[in-house]
Amino acid sequence: METNCEFSKYFQSSPPLLPHPQASPLTVLPHLQLTMASEAERTFQRFAVFGESSSSGTEMNNKNFSKLCKDCGIMDGKTVTSTDVDIVFSKVKAKNARTITFQQFQEAMKELGQKRFKGKSPDEALENIYKLMEGKDPATTGVTKATTVGGVSRLTDTSKYTGTHKERFDESGKGKGIAGREDVTDNSGYVSGYKGAGTYDKKGNN
Repeated sequence: METNCEFSKYFQSSPPLLPHPQASPLTVLPHLQLTMASEAERTFQRFAVFGESSSSGTEMNNKNFSKLCKDCGIMDGKTVTSTDVDIVFSKVKAKNARTITFQQFQEAMKELGQKRFKGKSPDEALENIYKLMEGKDPATTGVTKATTVGGVSRLTDTSKYTGTHKERFDESGKGKGIAGREDVTDNSGYVSGYKGAGTYDKKGNN
């Protein structure tokens, strides 16, 4: 009897069994995707407001969606083309809507991810898409650069200007501002172009 009591006491005082310290990959993956999705959402917001002063960053139009796909390397011109991007955008957006939300954007990325990373599982493909987007900003190279091709170069070359247009710029091509656009009234009393202006009083005092 005593032996049985001691045996039962041993099990009662034993600590409960703990799970294995190594976490299951199934518990890690959603957390990783959540972190990457938040990074992707920040990139989404930066592209959503690009060139759209009235945008709050919560919705994105087709033009900026295409720009994001191009600037982030999702659109590579081979596995994912501009046509693919346009088709997916139209597919995920609401009927008659011109913009998509981030949730709809994620659906688009899942579909484009399957094209861009063939052979990968949907989750892996989406992760790879998010990696391409991480920390990216809209490219502005060449956006505001003035074109000087063909006849446009003649229009922007101030040395070739004639007449009143020529008077608006100095020799270096810098604009003269209001002095180049308006005739400044001369109230000195001298005839326009007179070389001896301002010398009369000096002569009279001598």
